[in-house]
Parts: sequence; C-alpha cells; structure tokens
Amino acid sequence: MQNAEKISVTITTEMLNAIRASVDAGEYASTSEALRDAVRLWQRQRLEDTERLEAIRARVGRSLSDPRPSLTEAELEVRLNRLFADAAH
Repeated sequence: MQNAEKISVTITTEMLNAIRASVDAGEYASTSEALRDAVRLWQRQRLEDTERLEAIRARVGRSLSDPRPSLTEAELEVRLNRLFADAAH
C-alpha cells in the first residue's frame, strides 16, 4: 500500500450500515478497505466525467468552427424529430 494517512469522516448511519454489511458479507476485509474502494471509484468517475466534458468541448469547438451553413429552424426540427423517433424505437 502507498503511504497512508488516517483521517476522520462523518457519514450517515445508513452509509455506515451498508459498509458494515459489505464487510460482514466478506466483500471487504475492513471498513477502511471498503472506503478506499469507494474513493477509488469516485476518482475513476471524476476522470471519466472530465474526459466526457473534454470530448463535448472538442465537439462544440469543431461545430463552432465548421464552415458549413447553419441549419434552418425547419431543418433542425426535421432532424430532431427523426432523432427522437429513432431513439424511441
């Protein structure tokens, strides 16, 4: 394990009960292990969120710099209706 530092956190009784249940079920060796796993998941989610946001920003940037003319309101409505219809199927 990397260098570790002991901290104190306050969590709800419901959260603590869920952690203890996971430990009692043998999913984790200790509450500390369960919390470390939760923090790793949180870190991974934040990284994924950052990557998604960067991808969205890149798409917006490409869209803004696209030299093609913008869609008319009618063209946009047709495309959106088609998109929603496809998604509904």
